[in-house]
Amino acid sequence: MKSKGLNVRQGFTFITGLAECLFFAGFIFGWASLVFILKSQGFFGSFCANATNSDGSQVQDCRGQDEQFSLVFTIASFMNNFLMFVNGAIFDRFGTLVARLFGIALHTSGILMLAFATPVFSMLLYPALSFIAVGGMMLLLSNMQVANLFGAHRFTIITIYNGAFDSSSGVFVLVKLAYKFGIPLKASFLFLAAGSILHVLRTIFLFPRTSIPYPLPDHYKYGISYKRLGKSNKTVQSDYQMPVDEKKPPDEEDEKPEKTFRECVLSKFFFLVVLWLSVIQLRHYLFIGTLNPMLERLAGGDESLVSQYINAFAFTQMCGLLIGPINGFIMDRHKRKPPVAGMSEQEADLNSAVLSFFLTSALSLAFSICASVPVLPLQYFTFVTMVVTYSFVYGGMSAFVAMAFPPRHFGKMYGLVFGLSAVLSLLQYACFAVVEEFLAGDPLYVCTRPSHGLRNLQKHWIAMNIALTVLVLFSFSHPLNVFLHCRTLASQRAKANMATDTNTIPAASRAPVILST
Repeated sequence: MKSKGLNVRQGFTFITGLAECLFFAGFIFGWASLVFILKSQGFFGSFCANATNSDGSQVQDCRGQDEQFSLVFTIASFMNNFLMFVNGAIFDRFGTLVARLFGIALHTSGILMLAFATPVFSMLLYPALSFIAVGGMMLLLSNMQVANLFGAHRFTIITIYNGAFDSSSGVFVLVKLAYKFGIPLKASFLFLAAGSILHVLRTIFLFPRTSIPYPLPDHYKYGISYKRLGKSNKTVQSDYQMPVDEKKPPDEEDEKPEKTFRECVLSKFFFLVVLWLSVIQLRHYLFIGTLNPMLERLAGGDESLVSQYINAFAFTQMCGLLIGPINGFIMDRHKRKPPVAGMSEQEADLNSAVLSFFLTSALSLAFSICASVPVLPLQYFTFVTMVVTYSFVYGGMSAFVAMAFPPRHFGKMYGLVFGLSAVLSLLQYACFAVVEEFLAGDPLYVCTRPSHGLRNLQKHWIAMNIALTVLVLFSFSHPLNVFLHCRTLASQRAKANMATDTNTIPAASRAPVILST
């Protein structure tokens, strides 16, 4: 039975973790809002050049500037994912305390670089955004283990934190609004950097030194706990206290040994979840990286209209906190249903996630189609489908890694999935280069624009969007594989049980009955 003190500590840990993910962990994904300010201040302004329009008028060609901003986000999103394996290895090897202090140091350093960056030192944006991305992911990774404290609601808590991570992209729109009302960027970023004090306090008082186990042992304690050692006044921090009798139950001794890290990496589950995450993530990253130039062209260069759509995009992303838990609720709710005959507990967990994976892939497909249509008002619906997909994909992936692989490999497997997906996410810069070189800087090429190579431009645009949409179709292979895996094993086990039951029946009772005529 859990004590009242533990319940209070659990609640406080959950709430403060939610605030940490909501206001700090993932605000780099609000990059489009910050780019709007940085462009107005002249960051990467040296990449703009004078050009002559078709009517002879002089205009500024800032495609080089847009390319630099896109490259900053591309590198940051790559580092965000690629170094997650390093984050996960640090978390598994050294525990929560060391991992969080490492993440907090990176995150705070990145924010301070943004605070002191100027147009002259525009290149500071590259390390700044990368540090914030890597540090923010460590904050999310360390907070997801809090879900282990809540048992039956574990998946819901994981998706709530991932939804809060998505919603934190709205922080940059708040910075944008503050800037509009006269608050300097430097002041806003220094205020965010001061939040590291709260991160350190949470690390010391509300986390164990190692990690929170699952399932939760009896008499579990975490954070700072004091106990007298003999007659000394020394204190220690205990992760948890197990009962004296640690002998394993007979059923536990007969369990199959856990998979090794190598076996996990070579499994079909791992390959398909990497593919699932990679294709959905690539489509999203390319959309975010090209959002500003796309809106500028669809809005005909009207800055107020572009700002209106950027604000709408940012506020839509802030709804991730409300949408994310729906995914966890779907999995937790489906898990409570009676399992299919012959299905083990782990397979029932995996089966409960199939609907979530399928919905995520379907939403991503709808998002890709909408993002390919060059109609400005339709982009409102594109924003909605994107934030729903984004809120589902990371929570679902996190829950799947927790279900499909041993807990002691969670950090490494979670990080490796992100790391390998980062390699594919580098294609976003190649796609952006195609937009700049072949589509005149327009990811949604407006067909009414007069151009000598109009037909070729249309072909390039159509081909790129068809390729991205077809790529998203590959994401359906993951839910299909999980579904077939669970059903196949359940069917085989059910048949084996039936055969065993038949063999235990005495031979005389199995003899056929001959009816007299």
